[in-house]
Amino acid sequence: MTTANLAEPQDLFDLTGRVAVITGGTGVLGGVMVAGLAQAGVRVAVLGRRSDKAAAVVAAVAAAGGEALATPGDVLDVQSLKRARDAVLERWQRIDILVNAAGGNMPDATIAPEQSFFDMPDGAFETVLALNLTGTVNACRIFGAVMAERDRGSIVNISSLAADRPITRVAGYAAAKAGVANFTSWLAVELAQKHGEGLRVNAIAPGFFLGEQNRALLLNNDGSYTERGSLVIDHTPMGRFALPEELLGALYYLCGDASAFVTGTTLVVDGGFSAYHGLYSGLRIE
Repeated sequence: MTTANLAEPQDLFDLTGRVAVITGGTGVLGGVMVAGLAQAGVRVAVLGRRSDKAAAVVAAVAAAGGEALATPGDVLDVQSLKRARDAVLERWQRIDILVNAAGGNMPDATIAPEQSFFDMPDGAFETVLALNLTGTVNACRIFGAVMAERDRGSIVNISSLAADRPITRVAGYAAAKAGVANFTSWLAVELAQKHGEGLRVNAIAPGFFLGEQNRALLLNNDGSYTERGSLVIDHTPMGRFALPEELLGALYYLCGDASAFVTGTTLVVDGGFSAYHGLYSGLRIE
């Protein structure tokens, strides 16, 4: 490739006019991604289980001058995903981007310090595995098929630093996110070989963000760190929790032409947590 064929730097991150589906778009991280992509000129379908929350996210996007569509659905209900797909195609006739932000943990699948693995209730592990891994697979299958018809698009899955470096207490979540990372690599190879270089699959592995599901584990009522929160901060070289908006740079990169030759990879956004090995052998996040 000669320099005459290189895209202008500003064009590498230009997402104007593209169409994205974001599962879990009513959650903390998913909602920030909806707002961030809409601000970048992307038309965004907001998929979440609660139609009222999806509508509220869409209203916020519209108020900020963006364009969005509420597509209520559940990543574990394939028929609801198909209905959402049809609604997106009816509105915009294409899908360019899929972001799988639906997921999370649940109390029953979290091992408290006074418990052991053998105390986990029946079905808890399977529920977390389904929400994070099966839900991602379902969305990739339903929405990815639309991209495959054009041999072009970008799928961005949400993994976790727990996928590569298991964190105590969250057995189901860590296993599920490891599965998401593995599936991301597998699907990237599958689609590149059968649909060409235009259809890419990558993942983002967020570090410790404060959200609805983990706030009580990391912060006390007065805003100070819990013991677990202190351990996380002590092992994060940047010395703080992440802000949801700090995922947007990675998202823009993976969705746009700047990453045209990037597929099958997981981009870590964790303030250096996974790079810190000073106490690796003794690390225990309780």
